[in-house]
Amino acid sequence: MAIADNLTHILAKIADAARRAGRDPAPVRLVAVSKTMPAEAVEEAARAGQRLFGENYVQEFTAKAREVREPVEWHFIGHLQSNKVKYLAGLVTCIHSVDRLSLAEEIDRQWAKLDAVCDILVQVNIAGEETKSGTSAAELTDLVAAMATLPHVRVRGLMTMPPFFDDPEEARPYFRELRRLADAVAAENIPGVSMAELSMGMSGDYEAAVEEGATLVRIGTALFGERVYRP
Repeated sequence: MAIADNLTHILAKIADAARRAGRDPAPVRLVAVSKTMPAEAVEEAARAGQRLFGENYVQEFTAKAREVREPVEWHFIGHLQSNKVKYLAGLVTCIHSVDRLSLAEEIDRQWAKLDAVCDILVQVNIAGEETKSGTSAAELTDLVAAMATLPHVRVRGLMTMPPFFDDPEEARPYFRELRRLADAVAAENIPGVSMAELSMGMSGDYEAAVEEGATLVRIGTALFGERVYRP
C-alpha cells in the first residue's frame, strides 16, 4: 500500500478506537515516526495530509529537516543526550523523551537563546526496564515540579514505552498506568504544568493506547513500511 493509503487506514483505526472508549477522536494526533526514512517519504506523507513527524536520532533529523520542503511540524522522540540539545533548538516544537532534570535544564538554556519555550513530555519507565530511559513513578511528581520552574520549558504531559508484547492487550496496563500517573500529577496543580498530552502507543498497539487515553501515538512501520537500517 502507498503511504497515503496507510495513512487513511491508520487514522480510521485511531478514530474507531477513540469512539470505542467514548472519546472525541479530534485531540488524538498521529506522530509519523520517520527515522531511517528518506526526506522523500516525509514529503509523500505530508502531501497526503500528515503534518506531525517524530525523529529519534539528532544527526539524522537535522540533515532531514533541511531537505524537507513541505510545511511540517517536528517532534523529537528518541533518547537525547544533553550535548545534542543545541542542534534541536528552534527545529522541534516538542521533545517527548525528557527523563531527567539536567536534560530539561539544557533544553531551557538552549531555548532561552531563542527567547522561546519548548514543550516537553516527561518519559516514565513504568516497567522499570534497565534497557529503557525514563524516570520512575515514585520520582515523577518531584521531577515535574522542578522542571516547572524553568522559564523556557513547558511540561505538557507524559510519555512511556511499555515492554514489547506480541499481544497489544498485554501493553494495556502500562498505558492505563501512565494515564493514572498523569491524573495524579494534574491533581497536584503545579503552576505552569499541563497533563494534556499522553504519548504512548506504536504500530503494534496504538489502538489499545488510544482506548486508554493516548493523545499522541508514535507510528512508523505501519505508515512507511519496514525500515531499512543502513550500515
